[in-house]
Amino acid sequence: MHKAKINKMFEVHIEEMDEWTKRPYQNSFFEIVFVEKGAGSQCINQHQFNYHSGNIFLLPPLDCHSFKIEEPSRFYFIRFTDHYFLHNDGLTDYQAWFDKIAYIVANYNKVPGDIIATEHERQFIINNIRSIYQEYLNADKYSDSIIAGAVASILNILARSIEKRYVEQANEHDGRFGEILRYINTHITDSEKLRIPELARHFGISKTYFSEYFKKNANISLADYILKSKLRIVETKVRHTDLSLKEIAYQLNFTDSSHLSRSFKKIYGMTVKEFKHSKQGVCEQVISN
Repeated sequence: MHKAKINKMFEVHIEEMDEWTKRPYQNSFFEIVFVEKGAGSQCINQHQFNYHSGNIFLLPPLDCHSFKIEEPSRFYFIRFTDHYFLHNDGLTDYQAWFDKIAYIVANYNKVPGDIIATEHERQFIINNIRSIYQEYLNADKYSDSIIAGAVASILNILARSIEKRYVEQANEHDGRFGEILRYINTHITDSEKLRIPELARHFGISKTYFSEYFKKNANISLADYILKSKLRIVETKVRHTDLSLKEIAYQLNFTDSSHLSRSFKKIYGMTVKEFKHSKQGVCEQVISN
């Protein structure tokens, strides 16, 4: 398995190819992929998707992917590390920005592939990608700030699209259930709002029935869902920030770092330290040309 790296915190490349000659690889960085022309299929982890002109994909770090090209293709690749926004002179609130990234990474594998919700949003992203490439080539004193703002806009739209798709999938079970999951994920750090009496009141469901209702739709208890949602964000923060376990525990409203560590090991079967240094996300499916 090849592990792809970038030399700088931010890079933009355009690549044209008739066939994919690279081995399937894992990123050590975030990657936004825009297919300007061509068609074929892409493997993201163990999921395979047909791609065509206009598709946009987001690949978080440690996702494994490869392409099978059926028609000559032209790709824009925007690649950046998780520390990119730390170096933009305060343009972006890094903590707020990374919380959105954590949401994307924690939920992306539930709705992988091209997840742009509307054509208006697609054209907005495509225009921004092309502008980013031009600014990357210009590289004057304003370019870094312009690029940072454009990338943040793209990621905000992707986060909204991921949330919308996730909610729509949940609503297939029950018209309210997707909104309940949205509410829980939005308030994942506020324990008071996640108590059963408050959730039942907010969504007009009986307190005595709410736990049964939730488990019926989620196939998991409310407490376990909240814990696992928090731990998916812990994964992201452990992998892609320099925060201490104590700081992460405080942000996600665990009692302390020991409580977080015990919870993590119970669910993942390994310590946080072992997880951080493990090779997660290995792609088991190889597309051959």
